[in-house]
Amino acid sequence: MKEFIPVLEAKEILRGLSLSGEKVQLPLQKSLGYWTSSPVHAPMQVPSFDNSGMDGYAFAWEDGGDSRRLAQVVQAGTFPDFTLQKGTVVRIFTGAPVPKGADTIVQQEWVRVQGDRIFFDLEKLTQGMNLRRAGTQCEQGQLILAEGTRITPGTLGLLASLGVEEVTVNAAPKVSIILTGDEVVEVGQTLQPGQIYNANGPALLGYLSQLGISEVKVWKVKDDPTEVIRVIGEALASSDVLLLTGGISVGDFDFVKEGLAENGVETLFYKVKQKPGKPLLAGLKGRKLVFALPGNPASVLTCFMQYVKPSLTQWMGNPAAWIQTSSYPLAANWEKQAKLTVFLKARLAAGQVEVLPGQESFNLLSFGSADGLIEIGEEQHLLKEGTLVPFYPW
Repeated sequence: MKEFIPVLEAKEILRGLSLSGEKVQLPLQKSLGYWTSSPVHAPMQVPSFDNSGMDGYAFAWEDGGDSRRLAQVVQAGTFPDFTLQKGTVVRIFTGAPVPKGADTIVQQEWVRVQGDRIFFDLEKLTQGMNLRRAGTQCEQGQLILAEGTRITPGTLGLLASLGVEEVTVNAAPKVSIILTGDEVVEVGQTLQPGQIYNANGPALLGYLSQLGISEVKVWKVKDDPTEVIRVIGEALASSDVLLLTGGISVGDFDFVKEGLAENGVETLFYKVKQKPGKPLLAGLKGRKLVFALPGNPASVLTCFMQYVKPSLTQWMGNPAAWIQTSSYPLAANWEKQAKLTVFLKARLAAGQVEVLPGQESFNLLSFGSADGLIEIGEEQHLLKEGTLVPFYPW
C-alpha cells in the first residue's frame, strides 16, 4: 500500500489498472454516451443513389442552350424508371433520385418558366451543381467510427443513416454507494440537533447519471464496525465499483478502512497530497474497484471528478479518460500556503477562470455557480493573473 502520495502518482496507479466492461450490443437509442468497443464499418453506401440537393430542375449539361422542355416531375420517395431525353428537364425536389442522363440541377429560384419551357441564366450555372452522387457520404465497408469513439447525438444520426440498429460498446459498471455517518438524514425528514442532510448521495447519483451509469444501488450504514463490514460485503457482491463516503479518516467512529480490509479489499493507496480530499482510499478486490471518499461534500465531488470519473469512463472504453485537455488564464492573482495540490471551485467568465469564494471542504455554496475545478500544483504558490491553469469541467 502506498500512503500520502502525489496526485499524479495516484492517477497513474488507477490508469494502469486498465479495467474494462464486457463488450455488449446495445440498441442504438440506448447507446448514447457510451464508447464503441469495436470499429464500425458502413454496411451500405450513403447516399445509395444520386439525388438532388435542391428543389429545382435536373438536366444534362452537354445538351447546351439556355432553355429546355419540361418533361416530368420526380418527388422524394419515388424512383424514376426512365432516362432523361435530350433537350428536356425534370422538375425535381430535394432528396429525390436523379434520373439517368441528368447530371446538373439548377435551383428553382434561378429559372424562368414560360409554358412548358424552362429558361436558365447560364452565367450562374456550373456542371454538376446541386447533384449529390451516390456514396458521397461514405462507401460500403468504409470505416465510420474507430474503436473508442464516444456516441453522441450526432453519432446516432450517422449510424441511423446507415441503417445500423445496434452498436457494440463496453458495458457500464454496476455501482454501489455506501453512505456512512449516524448524523446524516434524508431530505424530507425533520433535522434533529446535530444532524445534517444527505448531500453526497444525490450529488454522486447525479454525476453517475451524467456519465450514463444507471445501475446504481445506495446503502446507508450506521457507525458500527460490524454493520460496516456486513454492508461492504453485500455491496461488493453485487457491484463492479463501490463508492463509500465518510468514515475513512482516523476518528473513533471511522470504520471503513477496517471494513474494507475485513472484506479482502487490497488497498492501492491511502491519502493523497491534495486539498480537499486528502483521506482518499482506492482499492481492489479481484476486478472490483473501490473508492473510499472523505465525508465532506466538496471533497467527495473533487475526488469523484479527479479519480472516480476517469476510472469509470476508462471502464466504459474512453481512451482519453485520464487526459486533461482544458486550460484557462486566471482572472486574478491567487496564492496558496500548503505544499499540496489544490483543487478550487471556479467559474468561466470571458475566457478566464474566476476562483470562487467558499473553498472550504464542507462548503457547497460555490457549487451553485461553479463550472468545474481548477488545479494548482503541489509546487506552485503564487500565481499571477493570466497564468494558465488546468480546468476540469463537470
